[in-house]
Amino acid sequence: MTKTLRPFLLVAFAAFLTFTASLRAAIPPAENLLPADTLFVVAAPDCKGLRAAMNRSPQWMLWSDQAMKPFRDKFMGKWNEAFVGPLEKDLGVKLADFADLPQGQFTVAVTQNGWDAIGDQSPGLILLLDAKDKSGLLKTNLAALQKKWMDAGKSVRTETIRTIKFSVVPLSSNDVPAAVAGMFPKRQPVTELGKEPAKPAPTGEIVIGQFESLLIVGNSIKAVEPIAAHLTGGAMPALADNAVFTADKTRQFRDAPLYYGWFNAKAFFSVLAGIPPPEPNPDAPTAVPQMPWDKVLAASGAMGLKSASFAARESHDGSQVDFNLSVPEADRAGLFKMIATASKDAAAPTFVPADTVKFWRWRVDGQKDWAALETMLGKISPAALSGINAAIAMVNASAQQKDPSFDLRKNLIGNLGDDVINYQKSPVGTSTAELNNAPSLVLFAAANPDQTVLAIKSVASLMYGQKEAKEPREFLGKKIYNIPMAPQRATGTAAPVSRSLYCTTSSGYIAMSTDSGILESYLRNTGTPAKPLRDIAGLTEAAQHIGGTGGGLFGYQNQREVMRSAFTLFKNQGDAANPGSMAAVPKGLRDWMDFSLLPEYDQVAKYFFFSVFNGSTTADGISFKAFAPRPPGLN
Repeated sequence: MTKTLRPFLLVAFAAFLTFTASLRAAIPPAENLLPADTLFVVAAPDCKGLRAAMNRSPQWMLWSDQAMKPFRDKFMGKWNEAFVGPLEKDLGVKLADFADLPQGQFTVAVTQNGWDAIGDQSPGLILLLDAKDKSGLLKTNLAALQKKWMDAGKSVRTETIRTIKFSVVPLSSNDVPAAVAGMFPKRQPVTELGKEPAKPAPTGEIVIGQFESLLIVGNSIKAVEPIAAHLTGGAMPALADNAVFTADKTRQFRDAPLYYGWFNAKAFFSVLAGIPPPEPNPDAPTAVPQMPWDKVLAASGAMGLKSASFAARESHDGSQVDFNLSVPEADRAGLFKMIATASKDAAAPTFVPADTVKFWRWRVDGQKDWAALETMLGKISPAALSGINAAIAMVNASAQQKDPSFDLRKNLIGNLGDDVINYQKSPVGTSTAELNNAPSLVLFAAANPDQTVLAIKSVASLMYGQKEAKEPREFLGKKIYNIPMAPQRATGTAAPVSRSLYCTTSSGYIAMSTDSGILESYLRNTGTPAKPLRDIAGLTEAAQHIGGTGGGLFGYQNQREVMRSAFTLFKNQGDAANPGSMAAVPKGLRDWMDFSLLPEYDQVAKYFFFSVFNGSTTADGISFKAFAPRPPGLN
């Protein structure tokens, strides 16, 4: 009997050993490793799955398309020449040796780590990377990296924390690779009169260790101690023990997102609120004293915000990103009280045409928002509120010369409704000025539109110094008011261009635009609607992915047409003739982009489609969601 059972016992024992080894090698998720005082975390739970999803994404398929090869080759050549090559030389490593290491989770986090915004203690910076079955390669690469550092004369010491060995390398600003430092503009030191120059930043350190398949990187021993404790069975509180994070995880991070982020707003703003106001400097007096942090944060509503989080997902239907602000209704004030939406329909009205390229509708109560704004300003700066009241009094005094009964608060603010709409059409031409000034229309509901439009006319005429405003003209039985504005120098033009603000009323709305054509088109559609935006194919289905249009905020963007304009702008004008179009991109990157090498747009238009977004408010917080259906025809 024993001889008969022996083979089965051996197989069972081997299976048990394999099972226990796999359990021992499983790295816990980020929330079980990070400390309870984590302030911010971005994590990709499965890098292998993330890479697979990225390779299937329309954006990556566009980048890999043969038509993009000339632009891509030149950009990558500049990237390797100016960044990758120098960085590898400075670090003494080949980045390709580390490219295959991310297999499991990849996490970047900021922990409080004793930081109070007053003393010298810095927040902790943490990087976690799970190499899974490539742990041997990780160990080899770390050993080679440590040897190169030592050969370069760097002082490397070893620290053991709960059986995990860490290499500690001192760092200073001189140790930042030149390729990285060159990506950021240099800041000149500023010294306030009557005060000693600021002391140089203390030398930091980088701490690197490996536990099984997990790479651990931090900016101090203290920062990585909680990670080591959680990996070796320590009983220190973890991020998973934070009740706010747990609630956000249940709501936001379920169903395996590709990556997610979480911000501990309550802890962060509590630290900022504890910063004492600066002492007045008689040698450098200021007319605008700095506001105390606690007063600004309380009035703006930041102290009522518990957390902010987002999660990104990918499916065969498309891409979705969910964003959530955990700000309970009882604690909602300032900005968060202003952006909170009512649970009302925000779908595109029938007068919004199908050829619209951008649209959004927000159901916010204008009168309540104005009251919230005044309350917030009054708490932060009574002088600012007094300035607004003085401006209103000046408008009243000017308008009452013709109409003694005029009252801006009554005629404008008192008429504000709960509906704001904006939509935009494609540019009317291909010049830089036309591409940057596509026709758009703004509408807002008003209780008495005729009274409100006259109030707007009075305010605008005073703002732009128009003593004699033009008489309104009739169009389809409606009055269109023409309010001249200050000339503006548009991008791509040699001289300032004259502008006007056109206003009219229809169906309970005030409509305003700087383009008379779109205003006239709106008036035609309200009488005899053309094909509306709400009827375009796929829009209703896309809206259902994010919960519909009944949350009080809904928007749409025709990415195919938006990118058509962008391609024309970049390809034909380029950065030299149109610097404003890429002003937000660091100059180092702009120099690598030769837009003349972009293909004709129709060759790559198939990678773009449309996207929708919405917003809704509950007793627990405010959420925003965006969804982009996968372009038809892509595998």
